[in-house]
Amino acid sequence: MMRKSFGSSAAFSLSIRKRAFFSTSTSTSTSPSLSPLDADDAAAGALKSMNLFSAINNALHIALDSDPRAYVFGEDVSFGGVFRCTTGLADRFGKNRVFNTPLCEQGIVGFAIGLAAMDNRAIAEIQFADYIYPAFDQIVNEAAKFRYRSGNQFNCGVRFSSNLYHALEHFPSLVASIVGLTSGGLTIRAPYGAVGHGGHYHSQSPESFFCHVPGIKVVIPRSPKQAKGLLLSCIRDPNPVVFFEPKWLYRLAVEEVPEHDYMVPLSEAEVIRHGTDVTLVGWGAQLAVMEQACIDAEKEGISCELIDLRTLLPWDKETVEASVRKTGRLLVSHEAPVTGGFGAEISASMVERCFLRLEAPVGRICGLDTPFPLVFEPFYMPTKNKILDAIKSTVNY
Repeated sequence: MMRKSFGSSAAFSLSIRKRAFFSTSTSTSTSPSLSPLDADDAAAGALKSMNLFSAINNALHIALDSDPRAYVFGEDVSFGGVFRCTTGLADRFGKNRVFNTPLCEQGIVGFAIGLAAMDNRAIAEIQFADYIYPAFDQIVNEAAKFRYRSGNQFNCGVRFSSNLYHALEHFPSLVASIVGLTSGGLTIRAPYGAVGHGGHYHSQSPESFFCHVPGIKVVIPRSPKQAKGLLLSCIRDPNPVVFFEPKWLYRLAVEEVPEHDYMVPLSEAEVIRHGTDVTLVGWGAQLAVMEQACIDAEKEGISCELIDLRTLLPWDKETVEASVRKTGRLLVSHEAPVTGGFGAEISASMVERCFLRLEAPVGRICGLDTPFPLVFEPFYMPTKNKILDAIKSTVNY
């Protein structure tokens, strides 16, 4: 099995600069109002410039520091990991809580499930999302079904009893706080997506495989601030979570991130650019490309509303529906191949909910139905120009 390390190489740093990092529009006509996260930032006051891998590292520090039952493990994590996301963790928290594993993804996730089932917070790293497939059985047949197969008595990290159910009926707030303090959890981190030179074994976007599985959550951040808050939410969630990190943005994405402990809610999409003519939906690194297309479309008089889904399973249908009802048009973009991609689920759901409000067919601008290419990557990717062409075609339909 071929494994390619990008690490902190100059080639990696150079390649990611070829792609624009997402930034919220500052235009007075499209800039969204202050989000709750931004309001908290202003109140807290303590911000630090971080790139995405530093924000991930900061979140892991907080998770380990705030909960002695949290553990981080995976291939090479005690050395800092291929992308340096776990740098310094073993030195600070010890090799009993941050440790390397054999090169065996099925074993990593299987161990994580057992650890979480014993009321610990298991934070497992799969070195590249391309290699998560050997662990597929453990994720979809074990972790995702842990609660269901026990009749809601057991979960990956929290155990319920009949007495607790009885108390839950009468004192829900009290029991919720107790469960929050005593439950464990399972989070599986994996770098995903294109990187400029990764080829077919280090560039895949496998999120749609897991979005077909009831019992797990799938989360993908777009920026350092989002990554930190979403990762902490995933780690503290009682459900198994697959957390895909856009590796193209590990060093490229830089913004002011709160140094304090905070969480971004799961299953809540965010409207990051308001508009009236067409709705665009995406997640992860693709938001940067979509933002640039929206800016170019605005120069031609087209007002685009851009939504970051953030959580793909379970996803925020209501936010997307409200936007599509307003604009009457929908485009979805992702790096994964178009056939069977999660964009198809979004498209079908919005047709069901908004059929009479649609002014044009739903469009998908996605990767091609081929193995991820190396030298032909620019032709495979859903680029800014492809998205801009789709915006014009949809608005002029």
